[in-house]
Amino acid sequence: MRISVIGCGYLGAVHAACMAKLGHHVVGIDVDERKIAELSAATAPFYEPGLEDLLKEVQETGRLSFTTDMASAAGSDVHFICVGTPQKKGENAADMSYVDAALRGLLPHLSAGDVVVGKSTVPVGTASRLAEGIAEVQPEAHLVWNPEFLREGHAVSDTLNPDRFVYGVADGSEDHPAVAILDEVYDAPLSAGTPRLVSDLATAELVKTAANSFLATKISFINAMAELCEAAGADVTQLADAIGMDDRIGRKFLHAGIGFGGGCLPKDIRAFMARAGELGADQALTFLREVDAINMRRRTRVVELSRELCGGSLLGKRITVLGAAFKPESDDVRDSPALSIAAQLQLQGAVVTVSDPKALANAARRFPELQYVEDTDTAVKNADALLLLTEWQQYREMDPHTVKQYVTEPRILDGRNVLDPGKWRAAGWHYRGLGRP
Repeated sequence: MRISVIGCGYLGAVHAACMAKLGHHVVGIDVDERKIAELSAATAPFYEPGLEDLLKEVQETGRLSFTTDMASAAGSDVHFICVGTPQKKGENAADMSYVDAALRGLLPHLSAGDVVVGKSTVPVGTASRLAEGIAEVQPEAHLVWNPEFLREGHAVSDTLNPDRFVYGVADGSEDHPAVAILDEVYDAPLSAGTPRLVSDLATAELVKTAANSFLATKISFINAMAELCEAAGADVTQLADAIGMDDRIGRKFLHAGIGFGGGCLPKDIRAFMARAGELGADQALTFLREVDAINMRRRTRVVELSRELCGGSLLGKRITVLGAAFKPESDDVRDSPALSIAAQLQLQGAVVTVSDPKALANAARRFPELQYVEDTDTAVKNADALLLLTEWQQYREMDPHTVKQYVTEPRILDGRNVLDPGKWRAAGWHYRGLGRP
C-alpha cells in the first residue's frame, strides 16, 4: 500500500521504516530539515537498536523516502499521524498543537477513501474532534485511532511483532471500512497471530494512557515497598520475587529503583489526570498523584543515600554517575531520573562525572554544567562513590575487583538493584541498594 507517516521523531521514524519492511511504499514527512536529511541518508537521529540497519535495508528497496513537503502525502492510501504530545509548560495537560498542525497540513491532500490513522498518545475525546475536522474537508475519508505500544530499546521488534493491535473507529464496528484497510497494512503480523481489538474511538484513546498508568502504578508500588523495606530492614527484591509468583500480580515491572522517566510515562499519567478533571472524573484518578509523588521522591532518596554513603556530606566529593539515559538501550534523557539525580548532587556540592554509552550528547545539552566521560574506566578514576543509575549491560557486568583499582573509595550505590551485593562486598566495597538491608 502507499503510506505517509507524518512526524518522523522516535515513533514516526521507526513506524515508517517498519511499514516499508512490511512491503509498503512509505513517505515520511517532518518539518525538521536536519532530521529529514539524516533519515534520507539512512542515519537515525536518535539511538534505537536495529533502526539504522533497517533504514539502510528498506531504502535500498526504494520503498522508503523522507521529505519536508506535506504535499507528498497526496496519493497515499493511509496517513499515520505520529507527532509528539508533550506536557504543556506549567500544566499537566498534553500539548496538542503538533497533532492539530499535522492534521491541518494533511487535510488539503486527502482524497475520498483515504484513512487517517492516529498513533500519537492523546487525551480522550481528541479523535472525535479530529474526525469532525476531516469530515468538513473530505467526508469520504476515515479516521482510525491505533495507539502505539513501543518500548524504547525494542521499538523495531515491537512494531514488526506487536503483542496486540487496537483499532478505534467511529462506530466501534468490525464492518467499518477502515478496519479492512488497516488489516491490509498489518497483514503480516496479523497473519502471524497478533490479536486485534476493534473499539470505539474513545476506548482506543484510553488504552494507551490506561496501560501506561497501570505500569507506572506498579513501579511506584514496589518503590513504596522499598521505602518500607528500608525502614523495616527487609529486602525488597525478595519481596518482589515472592509476590511476583502470584500469577495475578506477575514479576514484570516490580523492580525497585530510582523510578521511571522518559518521554511517555511521566507526561502521560499527568495528562490522564488533567483530562479526567476536564471530564469531571478527577476523583477516579487521584491515586495517580501519589504514583507520581512516589516516583519523584525516589530521586531525592538517592541523593540522601549518596550523602550517607559519602560519610554525611556531599561537599567536594567526587561522584561518578553511571548512566544518563532514562533506560538502557536508549539515548533518551527526557525526564531521566539518573540525570536529574546527577544535577541535584552537583547542586549540593558534589563534583559529578556522568558516563553513558549512548546518551552523553543529549545529556550535555540538557545539563551542560556536568562533566561527561564516555569511557567507564576513565569516568570512575579517583571517584569517592559510584552510582549505578541506568542498568546498561556493561555496568551490570563490571568486575568489582578491577573497578576497585581505579576509585579512591570503594563505595557504590546500586540504584537499579542489578548488582550482586555479596560479590561486591566480598571485593571490599561498601554496597548500598534501594530497599535492601
